[in-house]
Amino acid sequence: MPRRNSLISRLRHGHAWDEWDEKGDDETEPPVAAAEVPKRRSRTRRVAAALTFAALFIAGAAFSATAGDQVRSTLEDSAMPGQASTDATLTEPSTSTSTDPASAADPAPAADPVDGGGATVSTPTPADGGDSTAPPADTTAVAVPTASATAQAAVQQAATGSASTAAQADSSTSGARPQAAPPASAPGAATPAKADKTKPAPVDLEGAASSVVWLNQAMPDPTPPALRLNPLFARNLRSTARANGVNWALLLGVLRAQGHNGAAPANLPALRTLAGRLSREGVQSGTPWAATFAVSGETSFADRAVALSHYYRAVGLRALVRGLEAEKAALGKKVLNDSRVSIYSAGRGDIESGRVDVRVLASIEYIADSFGQVTVSCLISGHRLYARPGVISAHIYGLAADISEVGGTPIYGHQQPGGVTERAVRDVLLLPPEVMPKQVISLLRLGGPSFALADHYNHIHIGF
Repeated sequence: MPRRNSLISRLRHGHAWDEWDEKGDDETEPPVAAAEVPKRRSRTRRVAAALTFAALFIAGAAFSATAGDQVRSTLEDSAMPGQASTDATLTEPSTSTSTDPASAADPAPAADPVDGGGATVSTPTPADGGDSTAPPADTTAVAVPTASATAQAAVQQAATGSASTAAQADSSTSGARPQAAPPASAPGAATPAKADKTKPAPVDLEGAASSVVWLNQAMPDPTPPALRLNPLFARNLRSTARANGVNWALLLGVLRAQGHNGAAPANLPALRTLAGRLSREGVQSGTPWAATFAVSGETSFADRAVALSHYYRAVGLRALVRGLEAEKAALGKKVLNDSRVSIYSAGRGDIESGRVDVRVLASIEYIADSFGQVTVSCLISGHRLYARPGVISAHIYGLAADISEVGGTPIYGHQQPGGVTERAVRDVLLLPPEVMPKQVISLLRLGGPSFALADHYNHIHIGF
């Protein structure tokens, strides 16, 4: 007999109403697929919706990124002209208007004074000899072509702020950049940048404006074996010069000025030919400089050849063969016994003790041979320890000399152009490279290692 389905059965088969089950008890209930179809459709629908939302999210993100890049590019392009003009004002160095060829070609030591406000700035030292005020730089404000007025103001403000921050950071660390000019008042108007005028800080004797830092270390022989003369050549040089009535130092100076270097600058036939020509020209002209000029026809060549001859005669042929260090004691005695050299008593003691470098001895004797008289006012004794705070003077190491008189004329009051001081400095600058000083300080700046300091009004400082 048919029976009514139980509540559990009806709920299991999805029948919520009261109905008779027409199937028998022993019949197996077939699986109902109607309940599975909605479940599969529901799962597929959820996957499709998730994929759709993901695609929409990715598309939106890509659209936002593209739009942001375009806006950023537009703002940067709009702000680039104004930023470029600001950067040019901050970073472009000022050009000097000095027409002095010496100041344009020769670098001068630079000092970094500090202005009253405490900001470190870079200004030329008195040795520059040029105008310390740089010409004004032009900056032009460019209007933003595509951005709105608000965006334009924001971009220009950000650019100006970042540039000012960078300028302050660089000024506090290196002190090498000028301050930025104020922004232009209107688009298209040029605003000249005013250069800062600062008072140079006082410099302290030699070395204060130079890049040379003195270190207490042993100096090598300025004439290593590669720069020494061959003994055989030296004998031939002396005999050939004596046979032709020419000074051997002048003969060697002409050879070196012609570019003949090495241990044997010329062979014996070449020596005889040049000595004979110098002898003939010397008899006709009467002076070594005129004879040398007649050989070359160039004043610069004659100046260098004669200067080299003074140096070779000052140190002696033996020192050119054996080296200056090997002949240091003999050169010191030569300086002390030379009637043309005047040295204060404590300075003579410095030489006798062997504390003075051989380069200084050679320079003193070289000036004496060139001008006929030289007065040394300071070597080691009598000079203070520091040339400037924290830097020991080269005098203390025996690597410097102060010359107060040349050729019987004091340096004080005679540093005008063309005077004895200028001629002495130029002669020092003609020394061979191996004994060229690192500093030649007076009131004149003539190029190379020479520069001017105001407190050297009464002497020439020669430092190695």
